[in-house]
Amino acid sequence: MKHATSAALASLAELLGQIRARDGLREKKLGVFYRRSRSFLHFHEDPAGMFADLRVEERFDRYPVNTRKEWSVLLDAVDRAID
Repeated sequence: MKHATSAALASLAELLGQIRARDGLREKKLGVFYRRSRSFLHFHEDPAGMFADLRVEERFDRYPVNTRKEWSVLLDAVDRAID
């Protein structure tokens, strides 16, 4: 599974905007977010669709992000991880 290209991330522009609105996150490059000095969230594209990898403690959990419902699940997980 490869990291998402800028063209693929364009389809997630609204989701990325909602993530950017969260306090404490810094987007080092398009679609790659850091919290403090650690990688926190990034995206992958695959023939099966788009996925987000979110750091939860010491591991990354993978979330599909192909529908608005899946976006909501990811955003809830992001909020829990930054609380």
